[in-house]
Amino acid sequence: MSEILDRLAETLEARKQADPQGSYVARLYAKGLDAILKKLAEEAAETIMAAKDGVREKVVHETADLWFHTLVLLAQQGIHPNEVLNELARREGVSGIVEKASREEGA
Repeated sequence: MSEILDRLAETLEARKQADPQGSYVARLYAKGLDAILKKLAEEAAETIMAAKDGVREKVVHETADLWFHTLVLLAQQGIHPNEVLNELARREGVSGIVEKASREEGA
């Protein structure tokens, strides 16, 4: 799975230099963080609605959109998807309650 994430990260990084007229992602980058966050919120809402509808294909499609736009946000922030995967690996086998408490203690 990380191979597709690596390829997408590479593509998203390249889009930072692309012409916004010819690239949807370059257009999002040009509009700035607020536009990216708005799109991410829209995709999250569509994913929720798809899940409520209970149509498997819609859930898959909308989740792909949500993940893609999350990757756009990560790239805009200079974060490689592997950083998120490493964080997930760090949390593996740790109770969610314990993990959350450890973050709250450090805040």
